[in-house]
Amino acid sequence: MTGSLAALADHVGPVLAFLVCITVVAEIADHAGVFDVAGHWAARMARGRTPALWLIVVLLSCVATTVLSLDTTAVLLTPVVITTARQAQLPALPFAFTTVWLANTASLVLPVSNLSNLLALHEFDRWGGLSAYLQVSWAPALVAMATTTVVIAVFHHRQLRGRYTVPTMPQPQDVILLRVSAAVCLLLGPIFLTGITPAIPAAAGALLLLTTLAVRQRSALRTIALPWRMVAGVAVLFVVVDLLRTHGLNTVIRHLVGTGTTTPDLLRVSGLGAVGGNLINNLPAYLAAEPAVSDSAHRLMALLIGVNAGPIVTVWGSLATLLWLGRCRRARLRIPLRRFTIEAFVVAVVTVAAATITLGQL
Repeated sequence: MTGSLAALADHVGPVLAFLVCITVVAEIADHAGVFDVAGHWAARMARGRTPALWLIVVLLSCVATTVLSLDTTAVLLTPVVITTARQAQLPALPFAFTTVWLANTASLVLPVSNLSNLLALHEFDRWGGLSAYLQVSWAPALVAMATTTVVIAVFHHRQLRGRYTVPTMPQPQDVILLRVSAAVCLLLGPIFLTGITPAIPAAAGALLLLTTLAVRQRSALRTIALPWRMVAGVAVLFVVVDLLRTHGLNTVIRHLVGTGTTTPDLLRVSGLGAVGGNLINNLPAYLAAEPAVSDSAHRLMALLIGVNAGPIVTVWGSLATLLWLGRCRRARLRIPLRRFTIEAFVVAVVTVAAATITLGQL
């Protein structure tokens, strides 16, 4: 038992460390006004055209998710998008839905985009590490983002028409802190692509921003919230699933996911991942199914497609969706859960299917 827990800690420890560090980066970037300025530039670049503004929000959601993880998009970009929509006197709901769905479906590109990807990265080491991951992720990732965008446009095209008045430029409290924070956010993406353990550059970025904040606005250090409860909750889920795996769960899942790498086989894997993620949560769903699909890079990516893009139907399917819902409530934006669930179901089914079929062609 001790050896099993030690192996589990070695497996998930760097992942949880990354979560803490990237949260610090995102919190300080938000405090510095990076996302507010990005939102204003988005509104300005669109030149008062609502469809153009929405497409820029799509792009920002994809970039933020890819570089800083889906939780960053859900937690920090969401209130900026809601505020920007309200300032432009546009309906906020389509923009809010865009951020949460793309936070999940756009989280396949890099290992750092989703905690489940980081958990899978050590399995890809047997096929070449980061390069092996990118070989099977890039095409499904692009298809997942494009498919999600098209479905949202179909659902909300009437609300995404017309023009708006560009809001005024927000004034940052500290220009130096803003510039340093923006530089860290921009540099992390290329550094993550080098293949270095993501927790290392994330920790370096967090330390640099904490130091800058301590020098520039020491009192603001107390406002930086670390996700200790989330880390504790995720750790407990990992332990529970690990125990179940040693008591027969592995056998059941192996029977359910089958074998093979044909497109129907991959759809079976991604479908199970999506269902499992919506029922319990995407992280324990991934951990439970990993041993049954880790014999193939394609099968492992199919599982990631399922547990990343699929668990958006239930609000507890991913931590990002729960965090997004909390931000919407703080912004006093009412989320009609029936409508959300129906539309999210369509987004999940179409996106998971399209991304998996694309994977099957690689």
